[in-house]
Amino acid sequence: MHNCEERNVRPKKLRWIKRSLGVRCFKPQGGRITKNEAVVIGLDEFEAMRLLDLEGLSQEQAAKKMKIHRSTVSRIIASGHKKIMDALVKCKTLRIEGGCCKIC
Repeated sequence: MHNCEERNVRPKKLRWIKRSLGVRCFKPQGGRITKNEAVVIGLDEFEAMRLLDLEGLSQEQAAKKMKIHRSTVSRIIASGHKKIMDALVKCKTLRIEGGCCKIC
């Protein structure tokens, strides 16, 4: 099954991203980290946050670059921000990987 498809759920539209990062992982300093303490951010969430937060694009501009609707960008951004805050506040490992993406 393609990573954009889930059983009994409408398949997600591919999100276009600039480049693949491979798998990136950021861990809190010190302490023991277990696999259960990891937060995973998809490449589509990372790309949307990069476009809006780092490059300063509007949601509409980011949506055009990623070839998705603006409302989808809004949901992706909210999800990504929530995951990052969860990792930072609760000292969890943050991994960037996967997602329903196509490299442009």
